[in-house]
Amino acid sequence: MAQITEVVKIRRKVLSEIARLAFENDLDKNNIVDVLDEVVHQSGPRYRCCVHKERAVVKDRVKFVMAQPLNMGVAEAAQNALAGNIADMPVLNIMPEACDQCPIDTFFVTNACRNCIAHNCIASCPKRAITVVQNQAYIDKTKCVECGLCKKSCMYGAIVEITRPCERACEIGAIKADKERRAVINYDKCTQCGGCKMACPFGAITEQSFTVQLIQKIKAGKKVYAILAPAFIGQFGIKVKPSQVIGGLKKIGFYDVQEVSFGADIVTLEEAKEFAETVPNKLSFMTTSCCPAFVDMVHKHLPDLKEHVSTTVSPMVATAKVIKASDPDAVVVFIGPCLAKKVEARKYSECIDFVFSFEELESLFIGAGVNLLEIPEDEYATTASKDGNSFATAGGVVQAVIDAAAKIDPNLVVKPHRAEGLQNCKVALLQMKAGKIDANFFEGMACAGGCIGGPGILNDVRISKKLVENFAASSTMHAAPDNQKAIDESRKDLHWHTK
Repeated sequence: MAQITEVVKIRRKVLSEIARLAFENDLDKNNIVDVLDEVVHQSGPRYRCCVHKERAVVKDRVKFVMAQPLNMGVAEAAQNALAGNIADMPVLNIMPEACDQCPIDTFFVTNACRNCIAHNCIASCPKRAITVVQNQAYIDKTKCVECGLCKKSCMYGAIVEITRPCERACEIGAIKADKERRAVINYDKCTQCGGCKMACPFGAITEQSFTVQLIQKIKAGKKVYAILAPAFIGQFGIKVKPSQVIGGLKKIGFYDVQEVSFGADIVTLEEAKEFAETVPNKLSFMTTSCCPAFVDMVHKHLPDLKEHVSTTVSPMVATAKVIKASDPDAVVVFIGPCLAKKVEARKYSECIDFVFSFEELESLFIGAGVNLLEIPEDEYATTASKDGNSFATAGGVVQAVIDAAAKIDPNLVVKPHRAEGLQNCKVALLQMKAGKIDANFFEGMACAGGCIGGPGILNDVRISKKLVENFAASSTMHAAPDNQKAIDESRKDLHWHTK
């Protein structure tokens, strides 16, 4: 399983309690206060200075779970959530009360300092911020501009660089500390991939959850469709079968459950066609478009390369379009490992109503009192191809497009390259632009391991990879474009490109 820290336990406890109250029609002022007592006991473990500080943090977390702003009381937040309201705010947010204001000095002189005669550190410092105190170099933080020249010049390696966990996790420099040392997100740079959320040891970074709003839709009798990302295999325990996950969703009240891997088959075919039309006639290379954090990174950090990004919609959007076309009254809920999908869903609000992580879904099960292992196990066959189900793992998308392209035009030459992690993707794209990498098709994934390494996972990436591969191999469906007839039947008059 993914590492279960105290931060994770608290987050899941709040999610589960809010879900339970919503399912039981008990989400009122008094019970919201009870959640604070349930999560933070007077006699329970203490992570902060006092019980009042603990509850202040939990109170903020409760508001985000209900998708409401921090400047609102919890009782009002509950009423807004029950009414279906969602605050107009970034998906990823920082809870100021929870931020530890990490008192970290970027450059620090360790005991390895020998107070050498050369004093390269002093000589290299442009601000004269280094002196010798008690036979050891000392950095005056009031003068230091954190240029790093002292670290580079020290022959002993006695000066180390330490960064805050959230800053270190953000590969594109979108999060920094303000004057009070509190973390601040620069949304002009941020792709809301969730890396900083996973890295913060104080749980100060969290995202909007739509738990109450979704439960209200279910209880109102709406036809709520769950569309499961290909990464769902094995997420709820290696003993839990796909049919039990689907059975659990229907027991909660979902009208129907479909696989996003079918949408992945549509995307595979469309990207292969797009590649054949644009490379090399119009572009030197093309990139995938299924990872919203990767696409956002290109648009915000490499805008001159955005024309190279495929215009094909993601599998999530493709699947939702098919459902909405057949049932305009459908409420479509994407369930997967990705936080950035919540941002993508806002761009396609006409077909995606909610996005939930696997962690949030597990909390729904707990809140509804559903034990997946107690759900009767049925025979289950995937509705997608092996290639479609392989989208969940790094390399799966590029291989699917290669397979489809070969069938569309055997003479088409696909020279693939791929990278995981936004910084690695950024470097690779720049190298491809400069002609230093001989490739014409690029798969970019924000998370290590692909989607199975996302911030909303429940299982270890290594285990998930094997389980997804086994499930994909069991598919009896033909890969696109062999399955084109079935795909075409589901997509009459639908558009699969953003422009």
